Amino acid sequence: MNWDLDQLATLVGQQTDYVVTREDDCLLIANADGLDAWMAISGEQILVESLLFAEAEVADIAALNAAVLRSHMIFPLTTVGISNINGEDYYTAFGSLSAQSKESSVLIEIETLFQNVEAFLDAYQEYLK
Repeated sequence: MNWDLDQLATLVGQQTDYVVTREDDCLLIANADGLDAWMAISGEQILVESLLFAEAEVADIAALNAAVLRSHMIFPLTTVGISNINGEDYYTAFGSLSAQSKESSVLIEIETLFQNVEAFLDAYQEYLK
């Protein structure tokens, strides 16, 4: 089975710790700690992404990038990237999985992303202004 956004909204919305809102071709998922993540389907993948902080908030971009490259492998299922949103670059945390993944895998991906966002924010705090 390939997931569609309506099915994902139903699945994620059944979880008591999440609030799900449909935004065009994406789902906005908020957790109980006030973190947000965007979920979308792109071809054969489900993508889940959360903003960490704006590049403009970083005191030393080269030092942060080096720290990310040295440490990202200790955060399971989540990668750090840079996305341009309305002309401004943001560091993001994201994960992807097959559009044919089991329900439990989708939920694990979301839960792990939220856990890792908190860990990334703690780990990289010293690089922010």
